Amino acid sequence: MPDRVTVAVIGGGASGLMAAGTAAEAGTDVTLFERNEKVGRKLAITGKGRCNLTNNCDVGEFLRHVPRNPRFLYAALSSFSPSDTMEFFESLGVPLKTERGRRVFPVSDRAYDIVDALYGFCKRFSVRIVHERVRRVEASDGAVCGVVTDVSARTFDRVIVACGGVSYPATGSDGDGYEFARSLGINVTETSPSLVPLEAGEPCARLQGLTLKNVDLSLTDASGKRVFYERGELLFTHFGLSGPLVLSASAHMEKNEKYTAHIDLKPALDEKTLDARLLSDFGKYNNRDMINACRDLMPHAMIEQLLEYAGVDARIKCCDLTKSSRRAIAASLKDFAIPIKGKRPIAEAVITSGGVDVRELSPKTMEAKKVRGLYFCGEVIDVDAYTGGYNLQIAFSTGRAAGIAAANP
Repeated sequence: MPDRVTVAVIGGGASGLMAAGTAAEAGTDVTLFERNEKVGRKLAITGKGRCNLTNNCDVGEFLRHVPRNPRFLYAALSSFSPSDTMEFFESLGVPLKTERGRRVFPVSDRAYDIVDALYGFCKRFSVRIVHERVRRVEASDGAVCGVVTDVSARTFDRVIVACGGVSYPATGSDGDGYEFARSLGINVTETSPSLVPLEAGEPCARLQGLTLKNVDLSLTDASGKRVFYERGELLFTHFGLSGPLVLSASAHMEKNEKYTAHIDLKPALDEKTLDARLLSDFGKYNNRDMINACRDLMPHAMIEQLLEYAGVDARIKCCDLTKSSRRAIAASLKDFAIPIKGKRPIAEAVITSGGVDVRELSPKTMEAKKVRGLYFCGEVIDVDAYTGGYNLQIAFSTGRAAGIAAANP
């Protein structure tokens, strides 16, 4: 019997666990290197601890939610689609459910159930888990030949790099994968935070803690061009804006560009209908101050700020409100604009934008074109998507592709 192919997987996150289990299931001798005491540390905190593991949609719809290098992912997603991912985890004993926006979660709402399932998948096929930090990937004559850890140097036939980006560095993602790539002559594109809160000036600090639901958020660049639009939920913070809508909007922001966020607080009402609503409300509260007459229109915490934005005295009586002031209030409700200063630090980002250049990799196998037997998967690659389970699905699909390819003779 010939010796089995030996595979090293660097990183015990979503893509690494999938790659390791897949390669081992195919008959290879797999060693998974994870620097933390436990695998799946970042996976365990995703979705606020609930783990939004995929999005229940077809490949075409999925790719419309990938703003960066979607075409590169077509082969991997076609081979291991969202429905395949759902079937995979349910076969491992994790019942799933689909919620608003087609987001898929474990029925238990426990991210650890997904971590445990992947860990069990790896152990079932005898993946060896070593808690050492890999410092270097070795190659010779254009082919990978091993890794060097803090403890020793080891030889391997194949190496899969799955150690994430630079977001959430406390979980072990600090850019090692980029250094492995660069040291072997593989290009790495500039990295930046994605799916990250945004810093903004007034009135955010005065509105901190206020959550707006079912509002429309648009993001425009310096020329006034709209680069993002979606309906959902956002949150005012002491530094600016956060929440699902804002995280998705951040994925469309280019470095050193100026942006403005536009909030439509009444997306279901057109201008005519909204004006009729204002006339009705202000008629009902005819003898009250404006600050007390707007309680039915908007959250109480926002009334004073919005009236100020509209240039309307909060203490004026409804009966004294001019037509132009009423229209200014309507315009403010439909377009509450906030200049954006920039993104929060990358350490606060859900994912990293940028990474190993997709032109350096085979889209079917994730193998590096310049170094035989070297594969990259997950967040370390220059692909990223919106919130909604898309990024974890990318990790699973690319990890699966790398694991299968690494196991081939």
